[in-house]
Amino acid sequence: MTTTSDTVRLLHDLEPVVTENLDRHLAAAKEWMPHEYVPWSLGRDYADLGGEPWDPEQSRLSPIARTALEVNLLTEDNLPSYHREIGRAFGRDRPWGTWVHRWTAEEGRHAYCIRDYLLVTRGVDPVELERARMQVMQTGYDTQEAPLLRVLAYVSFQELATRISHRNTGRHAGDPIAERLLARISTDENLHMVFYRNLVKAALDLSPGGTLRAITDEVITFTMPGIVIPGFARKAAQIAQAGIYDLRIHHDEVIWPLLRQWGVFDLENLDAEGEKARVELAAFLTQLERQASRFEERRAERA
Repeated sequence: MTTTSDTVRLLHDLEPVVTENLDRHLAAAKEWMPHEYVPWSLGRDYADLGGEPWDPEQSRLSPIARTALEVNLLTEDNLPSYHREIGRAFGRDRPWGTWVHRWTAEEGRHAYCIRDYLLVTRGVDPVELERARMQVMQTGYDTQEAPLLRVLAYVSFQELATRISHRNTGRHAGDPIAERLLARISTDENLHMVFYRNLVKAALDLSPGGTLRAITDEVITFTMPGIVIPGFARKAAQIAQAGIYDLRIHHDEVIWPLLRQWGVFDLENLDAEGEKARVELAAFLTQLERQASRFEERRAERA
């Protein structure tokens, strides 16, 4: 069990790694302007200003692309909750605090850029979208006071999952403007993933047993932050059926690349906690592989 003193010590010990990766991130991150990714010339007034009310026929997106974009946008909308949670876990001091605010600033443009695109192109019902936004943000997102190592493990998987979800949504959108926008956002998400991935790698060197325990717990209990979205289970099933984000992608393109990068099955001299976690992790991955294969078989049968 991680104590407050353990967390304080770990924050201190990881600080040089945070500084190094913050510098790397700032050097790699390219400035981009959200307004350059929105086709403003397509915009027109809605009903209350004397224009046309929204109609599904106005959307250039397929129904599944609309669903995926709505889920992606509503997930990004919950940024205030995410900021609160990583601020609680990382603190506001020194490089940790600098990262918290830099990450938040970069993430902030994702939601309003996607929303601008959808409203200008009349991609989704703006009334239903706003009602969902209100509900999602009033629900918020809560890590239940998760300790530092679990937060680091979770955001590593989550940022990679979000990157892939945005990228694949863009490919399914059928609109080169949407694909360009979501590819740009996925680049941000990838840089964020690399930052967190490198911190977890460093944590494994400092506390291999405790970090492996955190990784295992997050793999086994992982849910996307969009789980608070109204109708999320149904929408996630539709997104999976379309191949935008499914169990196979989660297993092959999210979990395993990070586990290989961290070398979790090559770690030596683990304590009892770490060995137990690794056994649990291996068993769960075997189970997840079977579930992913069964899902693919059922999808092929339905097709």
